[in-house]
Amino acid sequence: MGIKAVEKLRCPSSVAAAARSGLKLWMLRAVTTVLLWTSVVQFTAVGNTWTWGPRVLKGWPSCRTAREAAAVTTTRLSTPEPVVEKAALPPKRIYQNNGYLMVSCNGGLNQMRAAICDMVAIARSLNVTLIVPELDKTSFWNDPSEFQDIFDVEHFIISLRDEVRILRELPPRVKRRVELGKFYSVPPVSWSDISYYHKKILPAIQKYKVLHLNRTDARLANNGLPLEIQRLRCRVNYSALKFTSQIEVLGRRVIRMLRQNGPFLVIHLRYEMDMLAFSGCTQGCTPKETEELTRMRYAYPWWKEKVINSFVKRKDGLCPLTPEEVAIVLRALDIDKSMQIYIAAGEIYGGKRRMASLTLAYPNVVRKETLLEPSDLMFFQNHSSQMAALDYLVSLESDIFVPTYDGNMAKVVEGHRRYLGFKKTIMLDRKLIVELVDQYTSGSLRWDEFASLIKAVHSNRMGSAATRAAIPDRPKEEDYFYANPQECLQGPNMLQTL
Repeated sequence: MGIKAVEKLRCPSSVAAAARSGLKLWMLRAVTTVLLWTSVVQFTAVGNTWTWGPRVLKGWPSCRTAREAAAVTTTRLSTPEPVVEKAALPPKRIYQNNGYLMVSCNGGLNQMRAAICDMVAIARSLNVTLIVPELDKTSFWNDPSEFQDIFDVEHFIISLRDEVRILRELPPRVKRRVELGKFYSVPPVSWSDISYYHKKILPAIQKYKVLHLNRTDARLANNGLPLEIQRLRCRVNYSALKFTSQIEVLGRRVIRMLRQNGPFLVIHLRYEMDMLAFSGCTQGCTPKETEELTRMRYAYPWWKEKVINSFVKRKDGLCPLTPEEVAIVLRALDIDKSMQIYIAAGEIYGGKRRMASLTLAYPNVVRKETLLEPSDLMFFQNHSSQMAALDYLVSLESDIFVPTYDGNMAKVVEGHRRYLGFKKTIMLDRKLIVELVDQYTSGSLRWDEFASLIKAVHSNRMGSAATRAAIPDRPKEEDYFYANPQECLQGPNMLQTL
């Protein structure tokens, strides 16, 4: 074999070696490139945050133009990072503590709500430390809810710290005294002015250091109180008493659902079994239902009135309006048939049979149980005060609020809506309504006459500015402070300075 033939045989191995060498070099370059690219990406991210760094990172090509890039750089250099500031807390009020005030509220949600406002005002005036109120668990509703289950307890304490010191519970040393029975418990006199608390209650607190007020409803007068006391009651009611986030979120959800379909009217339809049994009002009830309500009234010994003439009581305007009466009154007031009607109430006694007239006249009748899923209300079941809190929020936001009985919720919501700018609240004149309804249904009054009279009677009962009536020596018959807290309102001759 010649030299040329040998060279031809060796050539393939040289080429293979050279190819292997080239492949290694290519792989090395590829790995190096990947590493460099990764580093560049990381340093670029860092370079976007830091103002210092290699120029190559600053000048890395982007989708921005040079002018846009310069503008961004200038903005970064000139605009400081936003600082999230915490809401400023009111300064603590410094005072010599005269003792500790414990209170046990009684009644339903709004009865307790008003009482809490009164107790804060009393604690402030007496210079004592208030313990977070205990809520009623023994009333008809047997609601086990604690204060913190309904209200934002932290907000309640902090928002009022410039007025009064509030503690979740007694300090350990003082708590031991209470456990040993070294405290004084008393129900204060109803409708008392602040001088009563200074003359009768304060000496007891100074003597025992701990005083327990075991009833709190209607214990502070409507009128004749110092202006600062009245405005503090409003501040507690409309600012410090905030519902828990769980209640607030669900309430806003219901309101959004209603708002999506236009304006809505809320009826506080107080036609539940407990109210009818307590009041003895049986208009439209069957004999069997009347008997059932009577048995219930006798079953509760603290309901003092047992023998009740339903006919007379209704004629005197002392009964909640029936669903049938409500339907005819809404029509007379020209409430549009398509209006959404939200029922703020528990279970209506008589169910669908008693609601038939109202749902026929107004097909868009809803309630929280029909708007929400059962799972949404699962945690609120058997907690009547928390369910009432949802209705309270929806009632506040409604375009029109119509209570059918002047109970605590009707009064407190009326006052809150006045505070929010005299939102339309139709306070029905029940005594006149039942008289006119009976005349119309008997045929002695034509529809146009009936409707005209209903409109005329209620033209000045829409929640507008009005002076609260004061009746000396008869506080129970006065206009209720929480229905018309005029010292806190904004309107003709009313300045709001909370």
